[in-house]
Order: sequence, then C-alpha cells, then structure tokens
Amino acid sequence: MTTIRDLQPKAIWNYFADLCEIPRPSYHEQGVVDYLMAFAKQNHLEAEIDDTGNVIIRKKASVGMEDCYGIILQGHMDMVAQKSKDLNHDFEEDPINAYIEGDWVTAKGTTLGSDNGIGVAAALAVLSADELQHPPLEALFTVNEERGMSGALGLKAGYLKGDWLLNLDTEEDGELYVGCAGGVDVVVSLPVTYEVVPEGMVPYQLVISGLKGGHSGVDIHLGRANANLVTNEFLVAALAKFDVRVAQFDGGSLRNALPRDASTLVWLFPDNLGDLRNLSQNLSTKLLQQFSGKEQQINIEWVDASASSNNSPKVLPKIWLNQFLNTIASCPNGVKSWIKELPDVVQTSSNLARIVSNDAIIEMEISVRSSVEEEKNELAHEIEQLFLALDAKVSVCNSYPGWKPDMNSGLLQLMKQQYQNLFGKEAGVKVIHAGLECGVLGATYPHWQMISFGPTIMGAHSPDESVRIVDVEKMWRYLVAVLENTPARKVQSSD
Repeated sequence: MTTIRDLQPKAIWNYFADLCEIPRPSYHEQGVVDYLMAFAKQNHLEAEIDDTGNVIIRKKASVGMEDCYGIILQGHMDMVAQKSKDLNHDFEEDPINAYIEGDWVTAKGTTLGSDNGIGVAAALAVLSADELQHPPLEALFTVNEERGMSGALGLKAGYLKGDWLLNLDTEEDGELYVGCAGGVDVVVSLPVTYEVVPEGMVPYQLVISGLKGGHSGVDIHLGRANANLVTNEFLVAALAKFDVRVAQFDGGSLRNALPRDASTLVWLFPDNLGDLRNLSQNLSTKLLQQFSGKEQQINIEWVDASASSNNSPKVLPKIWLNQFLNTIASCPNGVKSWIKELPDVVQTSSNLARIVSNDAIIEMEISVRSSVEEEKNELAHEIEQLFLALDAKVSVCNSYPGWKPDMNSGLLQLMKQQYQNLFGKEAGVKVIHAGLECGVLGATYPHWQMISFGPTIMGAHSPDESVRIVDVEKMWRYLVAVLENTPARKVQSSD
C-alpha cells in the first residue's frame, strides 16, 4: 500500500511524515525543536535556539554563490489542533494519522498539519540536499504562530543575516503573496451569577454541528455560518416563546478558526421539548436556505443531559441572559470592508470565535483582522465597548502588524520570472486576509524583501484539511529554481 513516504519529492514527504509523528499543537513544540536540532547535527549544520524557542539553522552557500543575496526559508512549527467531535484524539500525545485520498493527503478526523508542516519539510529538504546550488541559507522555524505569533514577535534583530525571506506558509498553488492583514484579539471575561433552576425543569444539551468551519482569515469571505451565532439565534427565538434557562456555553475552539460546533446546557420543562425540537428544525431549514451553497449541514439537536454528573442545578438569570444574547447578536462578525484596489480581497473582518463558561465567568475570544491599522483598532474598540456595557473585563491584546506590499522588489521579479520559465504562465500576485509572520518579521528586519507561497491546502484549521500532492512537487521545483537563480548582491556605488 502506498503511504505518504512513497510520494515525490521523497525528501519533503519523508520529513512531513516525521512531523506527523511528533505532537505539535501551539505551545507544545518542544518535540519539533528537539527534532530540528538533531537534524542539524546529523547534517553538520550550524543551529541555535533563540530566547523565544525559535530554531535557526544555517547552511553555507554553494561554491560560486557566496556573494548572492542570502535567503531565509521560514515556516512555523506548530499546527492548529482541531478534530471531529466524536474522535478520541489527544493532540499533545497522539500522532497525526495522515493518508492518501485520491490526489490529496489528508488526516483521519483531525487537522493534517500541512499548515505549516509542508513548508517546514520543504526547508529541511533544501538544507539536506547535497546537489542543490544555492546562496547563503538560513532557515527560521518559529513557535506558536497559530496562537498569537509569539515566536515571530520574540525574534530579536541581528539573529539573521540574510536579505530575502521566503515564507512557506500560504495555501494556493501559483500565487505569490506580497502582503497580509494585521490582527488583534478581543478577549472578554464576563463575571456572572447564577440562580436555582426552577422546579420541574430538566437538562438537555443543545448541540450545533455539521458546519464547515475553516480559517478565520482565508475563509471569512465565504460567509459561512458561525456555530456561536446559530446557538444565539435559536436561544433568542426560544426565550421569546418558552421558559427555558441556560447553564453553560461551550462554542467554538480557537480564535483563528470559524466555529463549527457548539454545545449549550439548557434547562427546560419536559412539556416544551417537542415544540423546541420543532423550533430547532425550522431554524435549521431556514439557515440552510440562508447559507445555501455555503453550508451543506446545520444540525441542531437536543441530547438528554440528565445523566451527566456535571449538571449542577443552577442557571443564568433570565433577564440577564436576554441582555447577553442581544449583545452577542450585535457583535460584529464576518467581513466589514473590502480593499478598494483589490475588490475581491477582504480589508477588515472579525470572527466571534469562542464562547465558554464556568461557575464564575463567561469567556469570549473575538479575532479582528485588517490590512489597515486604523480600521483594525477601530473595530476592536467597537467590540470592546459593546461588552464593557455588560460590565465585562475586556482585553485588547496580541496585536500584530500587517505587511505592506512591495511590488518592485527584486525578489518578486525573480520569482515571477522563474515561475514563467518553469510553468509557461504568470504567477498570481496577491494580498491575503490572514496573519502571516511576514508582517511581524518585517517590523524587526525592515530591510528584508519577502514573498510567501506554498502548495494548495484546502480546509486549513479544520478536520477537512488536505494538501494536493502534485502541488507539493511543483512547489519543490519552483523553490529549487529560485534558489539556483538567486542573483549576486548589487554593489553600492561609491559616488
């Protein structure tokens, strides 16, 4: 049986298979750090770990290319940890079960980690290739890109000596990304008090499932449903007709993933269950029409929770709950504006990513992105004020800058030319509405010219993630051509 280790180019797929065996969710990259340091030692390459936990590996230029522009190959070690709801998988302990499905590589019930494992594997393939002609090389492998870019933010000036950076972390074959959005998180902590459940009520879990989810930057323009807002819409409708109470929220998972699941502990009178099920079915039908072509399933189910040991007999006060739900309904979510010069590219957006409660607080995470710093801050402030009106504690944090395009860079001209030479057509040049580390890194190393590219990856940040096999081979040929044709540095005139 063919496995991913049998695919071509063999070096990339073997390194990727190794990475699949190493648990590496954000904040848990030590296994990858150890692997990279062992790789450097085995290949007699200089390597170091900086104060943030990033790994830098260096390789001297091929003979005759010592005076060429130095290239930095860059990718991140961590992966998004998302799984199917019914799958028993521990991302901190279990390997990723990757397999071939037709023209794609995917994983069984989890994110694949091709974001950014394929980029890391490609850099390792370059570093270990003896026959490849290349300029001075540095490979920068960062930690925690997916949960705040702390690795890139913590990188200090002076560690890297190169001139041109190739970020191997975008997901559309044939496209060169020259700019990206910046971002900021709005984290809400809302103190709550509870009251005793009215006599005669019984507990049920209101479960929202079947949504596509996806990447909160790359996929936000697709207008998919948000499980937190589906929950909210149902509860508003239910409270208008029935005496139902809410005890716990648990919706969404990560700030950079569109919420695809939500579960809410609801107390209700048994006589109302049939009507509530009818109401949920009607809402599901309505939403499927509303999101036609965007969602294939929007499941709203009621699960008996009377046997759960976690169901303490207390609920949120009804008047307060109504205020909270109305606030959630008012919270900006989705696309806010588009770039005028690039009308198919989102300029500013927000994602109501996470709502979870415990005995004392409701916590929320809203991710805000924009290629315009002023708009990013204005939208974050608007959301902050919305929840401050509920006496919540609000933190606007984890801000990172965008990346302004340089359409005249020498690196871009080289990469456009090599793409034309290899594939007989022009590469696309794009700006992406997602946070790439280029924005952060460019703030620390402003002299760098930067391009981001990669193979086609579908369903990133969701259990549907898959990478197209043929595009990985194309990426490799392209990367080799760029390295082999990197020009000599221009000598500055003394006049």
